[in-house]
This record gives sequence, C-alpha cells and structure tokens, in this order.
Amino acid sequence: MKTNMVHAGSMTIGGDSPIVVQTMCNTHTSDVDASVAQCVRLYEAGAQIIRLTVPSPAQVESLREIKARLRSKGIDTPLVADVHFSSEIAIAAAEVVEKVRINPGNFHKDHDKAREQFAKLVEVCKANGTAIRIGLNHGSLGERITNLYGNTPLAMKEAVMEWLRMCVENDFYNVVVSLKASNTYVMVEAYRLLAKEMQETGVVFPLHLGVTEAGNGDGGRIKSAVGISALLSEGIGNTIRVSLTEDPENEIPVAQYLADRYDRKLNSTMVSLVLEGKKAVATYAAPSRERLLLDFACDFGKRLLDKELDEVVLCGTYIDEGKEIVLDGSDYAEYLTDELMQAARRRFYRPEYIACPGCGRTMYNLESTFNEVKLRTSHLKGMVIAVMGCIVNGPGEMADADWGYVGEGNRKVSIYKGKTPVLRHVPEEEAIDRLLELIENDR
Repeated sequence: MKTNMVHAGSMTIGGDSPIVVQTMCNTHTSDVDASVAQCVRLYEAGAQIIRLTVPSPAQVESLREIKARLRSKGIDTPLVADVHFSSEIAIAAAEVVEKVRINPGNFHKDHDKAREQFAKLVEVCKANGTAIRIGLNHGSLGERITNLYGNTPLAMKEAVMEWLRMCVENDFYNVVVSLKASNTYVMVEAYRLLAKEMQETGVVFPLHLGVTEAGNGDGGRIKSAVGISALLSEGIGNTIRVSLTEDPENEIPVAQYLADRYDRKLNSTMVSLVLEGKKAVATYAAPSRERLLLDFACDFGKRLLDKELDEVVLCGTYIDEGKEIVLDGSDYAEYLTDELMQAARRRFYRPEYIACPGCGRTMYNLESTFNEVKLRTSHLKGMVIAVMGCIVNGPGEMADADWGYVGEGNRKVSIYKGKTPVLRHVPEEEAIDRLLELIENDR
C-alpha cells in the first residue's frame, strides 16, 4: 500500500522506503546515564528509531541531554517522546526530539480542548520538522468513542480517523499511525479497516505495526509475528515494533526478521506444503530454532486468523547447537503448533497472558514478576491474566483479562478482577501471593 512519506530526523517512513525497525527504552528517562547507555546498545543492535517515555516536564530536559550525548557519539538515530495524559508535555517535547507519540484516548479529557491543543502541537512540529505518531491502543479508546462504536476494531478505526482529519485540517502530513491491541484478531482487523478507509479518502498515512503487551519468550515472539506478518503480507505497514517483556535489545532480531522477510530479502525455510481441505502439513528445514518459530508463525498466522485453515501439522527439521532435530511427531512440534493456534486465537491450551514490555514508567521488576506469575498460573488453562507495568495503559489494555496485576509505583500493586480493582496498595513482595489466593478462592 503506497503511503505518504514521513521524515523523522534522518529516517524516512513510508513511500518506497524499506520497513523501519524500532524499539523503546525501559530505563527511567530521568536516569540519563542509563538511558544513553541503553540507546547505544539498541543502536548497535540495529534499532532505527528509539522511543523513550516522558511522564513529566522534567523528562523533557532529560531527553534533551540524552539526545545531545548520543549526537556527540555520532549516533543520529531519531528519538521519539512517548507522551500520555499531558498535551503540554507533548508540545514541549516536540521542540527536542524528532518524533512525538501521542495517544488520542488520553491526549486531553475534553475533546474540544484536545483539538485546540493538537493544533498547537502541529504548529510546533511544523516549526521544528518533528513527526507525530498518533498511537491508539485498544485499551484507551475513551468513553465517547466506545459509547458510539463499542470496544471494537471499528471504534479504533473511527477514533484514529477523527485525528487524521484534524491533521488534514491543519495541513500536517508528517504523521504515522498505529492501532495496537494485545488481541491479534482485533489488531489485524483494526489496521485493515483503517487502511481501507485511508485509501478511500485519498490520504494514506504510514502505519506503525505492533501487537501490544505480547508477553515474552516463544509466545511473545509468535504472537507478534502472527499479527504483524498478517498485515505486512498484505502490503500494510511501514514501521514495526515487537513488544516483548524482555530486554528491548531482544526485540530487534525479531523485528529485523519481519522487515527482511517482507522487504523480500528473506524466504521461508518451509520446503513443502500439503493441503488437505482446511488442514495443512508443513515441512521445514530450518537453520535454527528461532528461525523455525518465526517462519512457522508467518507462514500460517494469517491463514489461521482468517480461518482459511483449521489445523496445521509441523514436520521436518531444525538445527540446534549443531545438531539436526527431527520435528515429525515430536513434543516440540506439538508445542509450537499449540502456541501458534493460541496466538491466532483459534485454540487455547494454556492461560492467555497480557504483559507490557515495560518502560520508564514501570516501577518494579516487570520481567521477573511476569515470569513468576506465568510459572505459578500455568495450570489455569484458558484464563486471561495480565501483568502490567503502570496505570497508563494497564487497566485499559487488560480489559479482557480475568485477573490483572498493575504496578502503582512506590513498590505497591493493584490487583484487578476484570475491570474492577479488588485490592489496592498491595506491597510488591506480597502481590503475587495475593493474586493467587484471589484466583483460587474464586474458582
């Protein structure tokens, strides 16, 4: 899908440009030394755009210093300010960084005031050559939109289109758009609806793709690959971020694989495919375990999401530590198939986890907490459990969860049952035990 070209510093997004790989720091932006060090590592790993959270005006000045230090090192990777809840911070940050991400659902509570503040932001961006990402999350649609359209892919598309019309009204086109969700089906459908409408209006903005709160490990990689590849295979998407609850450096190889594959630099390692009605038997000769996992997710994620297939059988071989491993009939082949079916929301064989990747707003060790929650809840097949770093998107993104664990800061946690907080201010060291007690008592 041909789009406008957007310029964020030295990087071009959209038009005929290759797919751009980006990520986000999980350091506290106010810790300039740690943030600079992580940005250097992410640059060296291949990140082409790096985002940092800006929760208060003080972090705008931290960003200024981070940028100056990186440029002094010869690193010109564009920086993105991630802003929630404060239009004034977004306006201030637009003078410092190459791109500002705003969330329409929480840019400003009053819609008329939001329009006014957005016009001010656009003027600052025009003056400074700053790009904007209108980054909508499924969990932060806002009451006005959900009352009109429900909590649906259509609502996501309609919410973003309001803001894109505002961009056109303000004669501002240096804009990228995202419609992220942790549910792969919702995410894919929302982007498809938006792509179709933009083409019909004649103004097509570049799209930033991602499955938000994808989790970690194999499951997070497969879930991200399923959602992102389904769209890239249709020509939808210009820049991508793989959100893993891990060190952000680990996101880059997965995102780079997706970019290379859909920029036609990489082919699948599948060597044969037999179709038997809505069942597929796929044989691979993969050079590594991760390559097998990603090829398998990309080859069949879209077909499962769109219900072209109901069953996939995985065969063939992959190389692990120099040894050839046979897949046919193995437990590992069954495991990967189960993970793929879960990611495509066709069959659930374990709990469904929603977990954010963490950022500078996270005030506890998200990765270790998430791993412990997964370990202690693995028996709860079909239950949806969320582990979220903070309240910015946490309660919204986990709206579909049965239970949620949300960091408050100051080593305290809120525990949710569905959309309702049932315990607040729980000390971090007690929170997992309390969550498990509530789940067990409710069964």
